[in-house]
Amino acid sequence: MTANGNSANGTPAGDHGPNPDQDVNAHNLPGHRGDSGEVIGVRRGMFGPRQGGDTSGYGGLVRTVRLPGASARPYGGWFDEVADELEGALEEQDLLPENAIEKTVVDRGEITFHIAREHLLRVARTLRDDPALRFEYCTGVSGVHFPEDKGRELHAVYHLRSLTHNRIIRLEVTAPDADPHVPSIVEVYPTNDWHERETYDFFGLVFDGHPALTRIMMPDDWQGFPQRKDYPLGGIPVEYKGAQIPAPDQRRSYS
Repeated sequence: MTANGNSANGTPAGDHGPNPDQDVNAHNLPGHRGDSGEVIGVRRGMFGPRQGGDTSGYGGLVRTVRLPGASARPYGGWFDEVADELEGALEEQDLLPENAIEKTVVDRGEITFHIAREHLLRVARTLRDDPALRFEYCTGVSGVHFPEDKGRELHAVYHLRSLTHNRIIRLEVTAPDADPHVPSIVEVYPTNDWHERETYDFFGLVFDGHPALTRIMMPDDWQGFPQRKDYPLGGIPVEYKGAQIPAPDQRRSYS
């Protein structure tokens, strides 16, 4: 600490570094995306729930929810090779690449193809079968819920691995809350069977064409989808070592 109240590196006392939403030039931040990308909302608190008492101390945290924007060519490395081959293979099937691929994002050294949901099955089969692509293995699908991303609140994210070429890419599709339907890719990647069931169970994404889309974790008569961000935070008291721990929405607030 110096005499003027600053720390040794010149940062004001009590300051824990630059704020990514105030200083877009702070390149030392691991989550930095600069001023590019798309702001879809502002998140308050650490864990998302807005009702009930805050006992975490993070209730006053405010941060911007920013999705990375489309990347410009060249993407770098083998990313361009994969993108070129995928676009060429789709054209051979009389499908315009811009109709199937909404945008391509290179972020943190990874490439993601954002695919229109009506073309997901064809793109997945092309990625698996084209000799220059050979993404033979899908490690699963994950659900993401952005309540403020209007018209595309539900996201399904697929990770594909090429064992032939030792490459990993990501596919991402979106669906609105009002129409949460995405084509199942189990016929292309059978290992996705239970992953799609789990994503349906927790996020309510309906995978059309799945052979048996039923809940896999929650009881069959469970109401709602527990991993959506607007799912009410509540529950029942839990007994632990003789103490009765209140449900999250009934705990005392210390702020």
